[in-house]
Amino acid sequence: MPTESIPLAAEGEVPEGIDLFIPPLYDIVWSAIMFAALFLIFWKYVLPAVKKVLDGRTEGIENKLEQAEKDRAEAQSLLEQYREQLAEARAEASRIRSDAQAERTSIVDEARTEAQQAASSITERAHVQLSAEAAQVRAALSQDVGRLATELAEKIVGESLDSDRVSGTVDRFIADLDEAGTVEPETTERQNR
Repeated sequence: MPTESIPLAAEGEVPEGIDLFIPPLYDIVWSAIMFAALFLIFWKYVLPAVKKVLDGRTEGIENKLEQAEKDRAEAQSLLEQYREQLAEARAEASRIRSDAQAERTSIVDEARTEAQQAASSITERAHVQLSAEAAQVRAALSQDVGRLATELAEKIVGESLDSDRVSGTVDRFIADLDEAGTVEPETTERQNR
C-alpha cells in the first residue's frame, strides 16, 4: 500500500455517508471553469460550423423538395396535356369515322341512283325501240298480207281488183287480226290459271 495515502486517512478526514458522493469545493470550481471554457469554445466555434453544415443540408433538401415538386407539377401538367390531346385525337378519329361513313353512304346512294337512272333509261330506250320495231313489222306485215291477199283474191276471182276497195278490206282484216292477237293472250292466261 502506498504510504502517502495513509497520512490522510490517519488524520481522520475520511468522508462518510453522503459526503462520499460530493466532491471537494476546489474540484467543483475547477470543473465549472473548464466546463464554461469548453462551453464557450463549443458555442463560439463548433456550434456555428455544425449549424452551417446543417443549414446547408437543410437548404439542399428543401431545394431538392422544391425541384421535385416542380417536376411533379410539370409531369402532372404534361399528363393533363397528353390526356387532352388523346381525347381530342379520339374525338377527331370519331368525327373522321362518322364523316367517312356518311360519305360512303352518300356515294353508295349516288351510285345506286345513277344505276337506277341508267337502267330505267336503257329500259325506256328498249321499249321505244321495241315499239318502233313492232310498228315497222306491223306495217311491213300489213303490206305483205295486203299484197298476198290481193294476189290470192285476184287468182280466185280471175280479174284485177280495185286498189281502194282492196286496201279497205285488208285494213279491216288486219284490225281483226290485231284484236284476235290481243284477245288470244288474255284467253291463254285464263286457261293457264
